[in-house]
Amino acid sequence: MRRLKIAAALAAGAASIFLTACAGGTPTSLDAIQDQGRIVVGTEGTYRPFSFHADGVGDLTGYDVEITEAVAGKLGVEAQFGEAPWDALFAGLNAGRFAMVANQVSITPERVDSYEFSDPYTVSPGVIVVPKGDTSITSFTDLAGKTTAQSLSSNWYALAQENGASVEAVEGWAQSVSLLEQGRVDATINDRLTFLDYILQIPDAPIQVAAETDDPALMAFAFAKGNTELRNAVNAALEELREDGTLAEISMKYFGEDVSQ
Repeated sequence: MRRLKIAAALAAGAASIFLTACAGGTPTSLDAIQDQGRIVVGTEGTYRPFSFHADGVGDLTGYDVEITEAVAGKLGVEAQFGEAPWDALFAGLNAGRFAMVANQVSITPERVDSYEFSDPYTVSPGVIVVPKGDTSITSFTDLAGKTTAQSLSSNWYALAQENGASVEAVEGWAQSVSLLEQGRVDATINDRLTFLDYILQIPDAPIQVAAETDDPALMAFAFAKGNTELRNAVNAALEELREDGTLAEISMKYFGEDVSQ
């Protein structure tokens, strides 16, 4: 009974999120968005530093949030955010509850079959992170015989194994970097954004990047399939923000370098 009550409460909470997001009918076409003066955007709200509430309270902020607000400004509308778990973001997009999703959505062949994507506003390769001063690892092939710390279900776990590393399973970046700094593993693989965010928070962290992948992940806004007019307008806004330096400025704020290209 307790589980049923909890499930019901969670469902009610999710429903309230969507009802808030689509109050008055969610505009999803470019014309409707501009007529109503708002674009409803799905995001998690718990994904630091991209979409989060500082200290768990206060206004929504983050890299994706600020870029979305800048894009909305170029479109002449207000950005309204509907917060939901990852899977619910796409359900909301499919159901027309959101006009687009802003949550570091990586462009993959599978997703391209189901959704429209803007031009990327984040480019992030995978990186090998090692103790500062370590020169024994300078490429992925150097991982052979080394020990890395990786999340069990991540693609980085598979990449480490493919290159001959012995992998110690961990629950995320925090545990990985802790083992690395303690000298209990030789390296860890993660995306460059995670490394940059960590270094921005802890500038004197005794770690460094040893190598990076040749094929960076590309993250973009996602739209319902066929909503090309809105996608094209967002692309035009992104291009203006790229040219006037806004994307670089937001990137520098959150990562200490331009990750938008």
